Amino acid sequence: MGGQQQDESQRRAARKAFLLAAGLGTRLRPVTDALPKCLVEVGGRTMLDRWLDCLAAAGVEEVLVNTHHFADLVETHVAARATPPVVHVVHEPELLGSAGTLLANRDFVDDDEMFLVVNADNLTDFDLGELVDAHRASRADATLTVFRAPRPSECGVVEVDDDGWVVGFAEKPAEPRSDLANAGMYAFGPSVLDLVEPSLPRDIGFDLLGRLVGRARAVAIGDSYFTDIGTLSALEQARQVWESRATA
Repeated sequence: MGGQQQDESQRRAARKAFLLAAGLGTRLRPVTDALPKCLVEVGGRTMLDRWLDCLAAAGVEEVLVNTHHFADLVETHVAARATPPVVHVVHEPELLGSAGTLLANRDFVDDDEMFLVVNADNLTDFDLGELVDAHRASRADATLTVFRAPRPSECGVVEVDDDGWVVGFAEKPAEPRSDLANAGMYAFGPSVLDLVEPSLPRDIGFDLLGRLVGRARAVAIGDSYFTDIGTLSALEQARQVWESRATA
């Protein structure tokens, strides 16, 4: 039984991941006046630790975390961790954009069949192993997670055909053609980075996903909890919901 579990873990595993954590968190001020957004706590744990634990549970062995705002606090926090995965902290004196970070550090994943990318300011209990499984089964260049958005005009909207292929993408459209929204969790093959233009900064939503139409598949997060903690009201609501789920 133990051997079967190990084989399954190895089959599912994406060895490496990017955890995008360099944002300024301006909408979370004054919380982020003295703290980077990734060290904001929900349920007594930082968003950074929650994501690192989630990635480790999915079999990820190494994570590259990009920093900018209060980078020294992130480095100190990471240095104090004693549990997997291995974390490489890369400081960006000037923000490169989410896609720019991937491109600037492509040597981190060039030898890998696939890698994960997640946004540190999203709170979810989605199992990243499901994303890995979906990507391996699809054999697409990319697999992205989607959820049903109550206000899709505020999100990156994804159009998906009956077979799960992405057939359209629009970042915060005025007239959304779908209520499926990008959940900011991706499985990419290294060839995807060839689509990122070298001029920086570059953003995954604005500059990359549109180029993956017809080459990417979508996987729904279903009933998993998901929210962006990017504003004070969203953070407070997330804390209340998370606490109620923990005590339920």
